[in-house]
Amino acid sequence: MEKILKLGCACEKPDSHYTEFRSSQLGTDHTGSRKAEVSIQQCKLCQRIWIVYTVPVQTGDEHGTLRWFKGIVSKKDRPHITPENALEHLESLEWYVYGETRPESTAAFGEGKINLN
Repeated sequence: MEKILKLGCACEKPDSHYTEFRSSQLGTDHTGSRKAEVSIQQCKLCQRIWIVYTVPVQTGDEHGTLRWFKGIVSKKDRPHITPENALEHLESLEWYVYGETRPESTAAFGEGKINLN
């Protein structure tokens, strides 16, 4: 498990807003039938780099809901992150942040194995 120190920066808060980051697309993870979009975000304040893994989910009558997971990656490890191994990287972290794009959804901290269902 990779230790990630919390610095108290706004980017660590589950409800941080996308405008607090510079973003770029890394690609799509086509493993299985996931079709997960993977992007890189860099906090404008503390400069830490985050991997963001966003996967579409359909539950019941909902359509178009996205579930996302994001975790910090070191500058040294960043070149080795691909769309296909991003999920594995997130699962190796001491903590990550996750949520859904539904209005009533709240983001939270997680750790360990990620359940995409």
